[in-house]
Amino acid sequence: MKKTLAMLVVGLSLINNTFALTIKQEDSNKQNVLEFYDKVVNQKDFDAASAYLGSRYTQHNPNAADGPEGLKGFIQFLRDTYPDAHSEIKRVFAEGDYVILHVHSIKVPGTRGQAIFDLFKLENGKIVEHWDAVQDVPEKSMNSNGMF
Repeated sequence: MKKTLAMLVVGLSLINNTFALTIKQEDSNKQNVLEFYDKVVNQKDFDAASAYLGSRYTQHNPNAADGPEGLKGFIQFLRDTYPDAHSEIKRVFAEGDYVILHVHSIKVPGTRGQAIFDLFKLENGKIVEHWDAVQDVPEKSMNSNGMF
């Protein structure tokens, strides 16, 4: 009986430690994605943003070029076309190596902007993949719930 109880305690301790490590990694992943996003969209600074990239950067948005050079081109596009663009993160979620952002993006001040869901995959705390879905914030909505 004592041996069974001891094994149970050890097992629960291992589960607890694994859970704590998972939460710590998810929190770290969220922080890395938030900092990366700010460097890309708000600061438009490729050099600072590239520090958060892994050994590869796979882009799933069909309107953006793949790889770090594609990201660099996107940031240059933002600087040239929308120098005052700013995004506000409304929510951030993490599960394992994936982080989701719910974003209010305003490319031109004074406009309603867009609602964006960005999904990032990380490996060893570095961003290696990106997906997104973008929707314009309408003037009128069929409900009063709002997009954020």
